[in-house]
Amino acid sequence: MEYSDIGTIATWLTEQGLKGATESELLDGFCIACREKGLQIDRGMALMDTLHPVHEGRAFRFDSEQEVESEFEYGPTGEGEALESWKRSAFYYLWAGTENEVRRRLGFGDPADFQMLEKMAELGHTDYVAMIHRFEKQGTIGEMDCFFSHFSTRHPEGFSDHDLVILRKLVPVLGLAIKCIGLGRIARTIAEVYLGEDAARQVMEGKISRGKSERISAALWFSDLLNYTKISDNASPEEILPFLNEYSEVVISAIHEAGGNVLKLIGDGVLAIFKADDPSDACCAALEAERLLRGKLAALNAARQIDGRPTTDVYLGLHIGDVFYGNIGSQERLDFTVIGPAVNEVSRIASMCRSVDFNVLISSEFAETIPQADRDVLACIGRYALRGVKRAQALYTLETARLGADL
Repeated sequence: MEYSDIGTIATWLTEQGLKGATESELLDGFCIACREKGLQIDRGMALMDTLHPVHEGRAFRFDSEQEVESEFEYGPTGEGEALESWKRSAFYYLWAGTENEVRRRLGFGDPADFQMLEKMAELGHTDYVAMIHRFEKQGTIGEMDCFFSHFSTRHPEGFSDHDLVILRKLVPVLGLAIKCIGLGRIARTIAEVYLGEDAARQVMEGKISRGKSERISAALWFSDLLNYTKISDNASPEEILPFLNEYSEVVISAIHEAGGNVLKLIGDGVLAIFKADDPSDACCAALEAERLLRGKLAALNAARQIDGRPTTDVYLGLHIGDVFYGNIGSQERLDFTVIGPAVNEVSRIASMCRSVDFNVLISSEFAETIPQADRDVLACIGRYALRGVKRAQALYTLETARLGADL
């Protein structure tokens, strides 16, 4: 490779990073470009930690001969077998020390003392180099504090000194491009985790101005946990967070699986919406989420009873109406949510569950919106005046609903 090729490849990486190419596309393109210019890279890997509630980071791979998984996510490496595997890697050696590069000339007598090197030597790789590019504090987000990469070759003479000079000049550009894409992914992840998928999409599309909202018709879900205050008062502090997380998981996963969007977690309460072009489809999706919830809840309660841990039920209000969906708050702190009388009404409907001893209550508007064939599962329980709602209305429940029935 000529020195003039460095600029060509660096320009390509910059352009692709700005265009939004994926990390695996960047690594593949980089390795292929190097090979075309005479620097024989036969295997490459790049990885970087991220900010995600489940995954610790993402890794990307290139191989000139074998089909490999081009990208994958890895979990926490802080304990157990994952920690031991991490400690055997060249990346850990660099991360824990002060060096920025480590090389093993596998075909020329160097030890295969890092994870996977022995296998690579068996496959004919003659030279291996791993690098770390550390970020300064102001460039760190969560665990994303450095960029790792390694490259190997099957060339009979290994990497030349000239090859290593080229890699040292180009890999930081590759790292910058991958970091750029990674930061965008982190922004989307944070938005989805804290706002919900639909609200996050709208925010990421630029709808962040205060007061910017749209009027929509949506099926509304408000659920809460039965006796949460009593349980939290009697349980140890170490039990409360797992308790709340497990029950939140069954509620939120049921909503998502049915196509709904969770907008807000209010202690043990959940506010969600279901949108569809046809209002009856939105209501049917909400009912499907309720069905999924009951199955998940029964399984969770059975498991917790076996372990001798406290169990509970979920009471739920369902309503449909027009709401304003968008940004509400101050100039410095906004919330992307729904507001309007219908939101107040669905929360009041949910709170009535405790009074009437049913775990599901449905507004008359919701009941009238679902297809006629699906109304057979509903039973009217009478007319009720809801606190903060001007008019009394008929409320419905599901024929099988009874508060605490699964306990």
